[in-house]
Amino acid sequence: MGPYALLRLARGRLEPGIPGQFFMLEAPGRLLPRPMSLCLARPRELAFLVDPVGPGTRALSSLETGDRIMVFGPLGNGFRLDVRSPLLVGGGIGIAPLPYAAGALRAPPTVLGFRTRHHAEAASLIPSAEVVVEPTFVTEILPAGDFDVLACGPEPMLEALRRIVPGAQLAWEAPMACGYGACWGCVVEMGGQLRRLCVDGPVINGGTHGSPVGPLL
Repeated sequence: MGPYALLRLARGRLEPGIPGQFFMLEAPGRLLPRPMSLCLARPRELAFLVDPVGPGTRALSSLETGDRIMVFGPLGNGFRLDVRSPLLVGGGIGIAPLPYAAGALRAPPTVLGFRTRHHAEAASLIPSAEVVVEPTFVTEILPAGDFDVLACGPEPMLEALRRIVPGAQLAWEAPMACGYGACWGCVVEMGGQLRRLCVDGPVINGGTHGSPVGPLL
């Protein structure tokens, strides 16, 4: 998938949860697991799109057939799917939860943005999507109309969408160590209050999000 790896795990007894929720995946040889949005939910497997940019994600993307890891989830709050006119918007590795969402919503209109054509190879996960590459941004090609936006991507993209579509459902990212609210490592400011993104998110209504404040460890 271009520079990304699609990590496919035998599903076993794990339930896929709701699009936008995440799982904590053990990174072999690393102390802490890594939070990963579920990308695909198939009858016998769960798949995660991994960007190998650090020791943990490189360890996950280097797994081979037959390797075993610990998986914990689903966790957090996913997208609300009871919307009238869904529009999926993704940027870079933020497209990770959107193939699962696209299947659940029966192929809604989708726009995806990437830094390079190499990164854009991952758009094959949603064949019907409209794809742009920088310097064009997804916010420049949003279709006209009254859409219910479900989005995931880099913070500048989400902030821009929040201004354009105040009621958008936005999946945010933050460092996480546990995934269930114990470590307070994923605190963000929401409406003037500090909230843990792993339990109050990661999907948040665009009108209520503030900004990350960094780990409170």
